[in-house]
Amino acid sequence: MFLHILNGDATRSVFQDSGIEGDVIVWREMLCEGRTPATRNMSRFFEERAAFLQQAYGIDSAAYLSEAQRDKQTLQKAASYDEIVLWFEFDLFCQVNLVFVLYYLSQLSVKLPPVSIVQLDHHPEVPNFRGLGMLQSRHLPPLFGTRTYIQQEDWDLARETWEAYSTDDPLAIEALSHRPGHRLPYLGKALQAHLRRLPNASNGLNAVEHFFLDRLALGKLRERDLYYQFWDELKIYGFGDFQLDVYTNRLQQAGVVKREDEMLSITELGEEVLKQEQNYLSFASSKNVWIGGIPLDQTPWRWDEEEGKVVRP
Repeated sequence: MFLHILNGDATRSVFQDSGIEGDVIVWREMLCEGRTPATRNMSRFFEERAAFLQQAYGIDSAAYLSEAQRDKQTLQKAASYDEIVLWFEFDLFCQVNLVFVLYYLSQLSVKLPPVSIVQLDHHPEVPNFRGLGMLQSRHLPPLFGTRTYIQQEDWDLARETWEAYSTDDPLAIEALSHRPGHRLPYLGKALQAHLRRLPNASNGLNAVEHFFLDRLALGKLRERDLYYQFWDELKIYGFGDFQLDVYTNRLQQAGVVKREDEMLSITELGEEVLKQEQNYLSFASSKNVWIGGIPLDQTPWRWDEEEGKVVRP
């Protein structure tokens, strides 16, 4: 009997008609968004995470903890399965969830069966592939047949990555982003994308914020059209509406973007930030804004686009 851990409900809707047997957990966390407490105590982790999500985003902590408990009860029965299969994608959203799931499994006080991964960054029959939810049910059995099995070096890399991701030191993440991951081939690029969410050393914008302002500098756009451009050009992030709404709201609150009905446009201040005449951080609140273990209102670290690395001005 297989236990399949799927990366979201979009994959589940495809998976349920694929004919692949086994029990299913849908992993609904968005660990790339917001604070990830640095602790090996999983109960404490979920309690602190739930408190943050409710405070920062209004996500009901009781509902969050209830789902986490259901997943834990299933995973505690891992020894009764012949294999655990992880279905995840290449982007930052999925890769952060993937390394946490591996970390979480390694912390369980049970004997684990073999653990395998199905992951991909393109599909020959799906142009502009962005995720497993874009596939048809008939595509999944062949992918299932090509899954790869996690080895000790992969467990080690996942553990080191998660522990680094949960700290406030991006240099550890930067070092791991250059380490080969033979069965985790997409992790390095995802971690580089994560580091580009640090404020840029030149004007305080991160990669997502810069993308939005750069496109709006060309003219007004409907919010949805701006999002579609992001999804086409920066697929590496894998963000959904929720994450992009967080960014557009912060840009508006900082006064660099304004909204008129469904239309977004750049302000004069936004143009000055793009030209590096002003620094975005002078106008955008970083209170309670976290990327993993890094609180943006306290970190001295910046991303240097020209050098392609993390710097401390």
